[in-house]
Amino acid sequence: MKVVFVGPSLPDAKHLVSDEITIYPPAVQGDVLTAVQAGARVIGIVDGGFEYTAPVWHKEILYALSRPVRVFGAASMGALRAAECGVYGMVGVGRIYAEYAAGTTVDDADVALLHAPQELGYKALTVPLVNVRSTLDKLEARGELSAPVRLALESTAGKQFFKGRTWPTIVAHTDLPGIDRQELLQFLRKNEVDQKREDALALIEAVRAAEDAPEGDLSWQFNETFVRSA
Repeated sequence: MKVVFVGPSLPDAKHLVSDEITIYPPAVQGDVLTAVQAGARVIGIVDGGFEYTAPVWHKEILYALSRPVRVFGAASMGALRAAECGVYGMVGVGRIYAEYAAGTTVDDADVALLHAPQELGYKALTVPLVNVRSTLDKLEARGELSAPVRLALESTAGKQFFKGRTWPTIVAHTDLPGIDRQELLQFLRKNEVDQKREDALALIEAVRAAEDAPEGDLSWQFNETFVRSA
């Protein structure tokens, strides 16, 4: 059984996979453990709950890897956990993971965004900083955005709380002498790179192509822990 935990990074995930992959909402603490106990042999983590719920636990990922179960991560919470658990065999996918693994991106909040609930299709209400950077990278590489303007926009975006970061607020609060703000805003929106979606799609393909992990291939030992009530 193959499962992927995903939400706002790829809202239409269920329409992009066949019956071989089961799509679950963003992972929270205990979900990976439950998936392993239900028979999952390949697990992909894209999105995960945080702030108002306990996030997916590193220990349950290690438990999955020790079974052994293949575990992939990308785009959002999955990229964070893959960077943290890569030494134990979790596989990271995509640009966002690579930047966390290399240390060029360090803040967990850089992948965060405000979005509508599952019932409303996880519609994005703000823009994550990783998408801002990918968009500005593309435009600067094409010569369509000067380095000073790019740096000013990125600096402003990086200072904004993820629940209030949108292209209009970024442009409105950036010092842009001599630039038509409305024209720039339309240009940024038209050329926006949804890096989280691109990385999530790459994870779906990795999960689809993955085979079961071989038995007895661990270079480390999983130590069980127990919680006792008082």
